[in-house]
Amino acid sequence: MRQLKIQKSITNRSSEALDKYLVEIGREPMVSLEEEIELAQTIHKGGAKGERAKEKLIKANLRFVVSVAKQYQHQGLSLTDLIDEGNIGLVKAAEKFDETRGFKFISYAVWWIRQSILQAIAEQSRIVRLPLNQVGAMSQINKVTAEFVQKNGRRPSIHELSEITGIDELKIRQSQNADGHHMSIDAPFSDDDTNSMSDMLASGEDSRTDKTVEYESMASDLDDVLKKVLKDRELKIVKQCFGIGCHEKGLEEIGAEVGLTRERVRQIREKSIEKIRQSGNARILMKYLG
Repeated sequence: MRQLKIQKSITNRSSEALDKYLVEIGREPMVSLEEEIELAQTIHKGGAKGERAKEKLIKANLRFVVSVAKQYQHQGLSLTDLIDEGNIGLVKAAEKFDETRGFKFISYAVWWIRQSILQAIAEQSRIVRLPLNQVGAMSQINKVTAEFVQKNGRRPSIHELSEITGIDELKIRQSQNADGHHMSIDAPFSDDDTNSMSDMLASGEDSRTDKTVEYESMASDLDDVLKKVLKDRELKIVKQCFGIGCHEKGLEEIGAEVGLTRERVRQIREKSIEKIRQSGNARILMKYLG
């Protein structure tokens, strides 16, 4: 089989090409947990061997991207576009995966795949862009609805959805008006495949992994934003004021440490917050607001 190249736009826009792509990734062998650990260790070492290991890990998990992408069809982007965006998330996951944390790679990668797809939907699919957390709520409602129908043979009421998801009834009604498509995570990877994403993920582990990955991603993005915008003294004061990477301290305590008055520390804090707002870099953090 010819080499399958991993790139940003891995599929083109024709149905025939998509069908061919799905066949090709279906032929890619999956890797065991032990192989995942070995590949991750090789990736960390870098170089040509690291690139080959990354490509192997990505190829072995491309089919999962398709499974996730199918859950977000009919929300403004074609399936090929959704797969493209999901593949970007998969590549990021392969680069950041820490095999020592005890997560299966796909449990870790699904968060990155889903975030990449949701970000694309929020940014590209509507004239009035939806916040990323609202797109996520729509997907959660769709999933719960599909599971309810399979179990009870009817669609749930808005009140029932609210009880199951914990989402406000008004928000559910608004989401249903904006999106009428429903796809279950139990959907098979392909028409001739009986395996589904739910077969590969333990829900409890996936939930814990989601929260851990999201926290670590947010912390990394926040640190990057602060370093880009603030000077060293401003950075130190903001971090200590809000307990970012350290214990939170009061204005007087910080002032005594840096040789400034309480009021001067407060002024620097407020000026720093305004600098962050005006810089535009704060948009990077919007996806974490829920």
